[in-house]
Amino acid sequence: MTTLAHRRSPGPALALLSALLFGASTPLAKLLLGELSPLVLAGLLYSGSGLGLWLIRLLGPRGGHEAPLTRTDVPWLAGAVLLGGIAAPVLLLTGLRVTPASVVSLLLNLEGVLTALLAWFVFRENFDRRIALGMLLIVAGGAVLSWQSRTGTAPLLGVLAVVGACLCWALDNNLTQRISGGDPLQIAAIKGTVAGLVNLGTAWATGAHLPGLGESAAALVVGLLGYGISLVLFVLALRHLGTARTGAYFSLAPFFGAAASLLLLHESVGPGFVAAAALMAAGVWLHLTERHDHEHTHDPVEHAHSHVHDDHHDHDHSPGTTPGEPHSHAHSHAPQTHAHPHYPDTHHRHDH
Repeated sequence: MTTLAHRRSPGPALALLSALLFGASTPLAKLLLGELSPLVLAGLLYSGSGLGLWLIRLLGPRGGHEAPLTRTDVPWLAGAVLLGGIAAPVLLLTGLRVTPASVVSLLLNLEGVLTALLAWFVFRENFDRRIALGMLLIVAGGAVLSWQSRTGTAPLLGVLAVVGACLCWALDNNLTQRISGGDPLQIAAIKGTVAGLVNLGTAWATGAHLPGLGESAAALVVGLLGYGISLVLFVLALRHLGTARTGAYFSLAPFFGAAASLLLLHESVGPGFVAAAALMAAGVWLHLTERHDHEHTHDPVEHAHSHVHDDHHDHDHSPGTTPGEPHSHAHSHAPQTHAHPHYPDTHHRHDH
């Protein structure tokens, strides 16, 4: 049995890799955009995510260790898809239509802030001053990164539309956390498929046309990596870290995107990039060096998710069965009181 005190959470690495893939997709999407309609490109990116992940699930090994979604997960998933996959892109595109892109980039930093505020004050996820300061430093770095190229003013309607998109994505992140114990490939595939169909359907209805085969294939691949695989890693990070901390790490995506632009688009390094890097590095350091350790009590609960046998999963299996680890099945947790370092993950959503 694995001892919790000696098992380091993979959550930070998963969240950072998710942010890296999503951030790197931005300059790649910019290269693909050209004369392409933003709706068409969004539809292809999301479709690449959905179709690619369904293909991975189809060709992958049977009897995986992840728990499939259940009927009780449907309301949470439906809310996440409606808000994050449909409403948010429409609001963002509405804002982009009348608002300078540089202003939109600055406003998009609100997603991380709103995600954390909802997690802390609505969904009752624990935090302290260290975590709040780290979050503020990361978001401040993103703001500096966007502010250095800010030009012009924005109409109120455009600003409100972009803020609405950020709120929808923040709600999406918090709703997705509620089902993060389920199969992340299944969750991300459903979200990508629905968002892709809606965006492509909207583009077709407005008279837009698909690009050539080469551009379409490139967009599908970028979507699979930057939207699909990134979302799978994001869901796994939610499972291990909770919503606010995962959102904080994911807020590094603009920095990773800017760094990728330096390599792919040969853009110059300015003082804003250096300042943003310093602020974000300080924020990440505060999060990585967090140690949250106290005596806490687990209420009795029954659920299913991927797990190994550790101090939280000390249960028996049917006679004659010796499943490998990790594995997934419905299991019960008896009341338990103990102390160890932990994050607000699937098993640690307790009050403080």
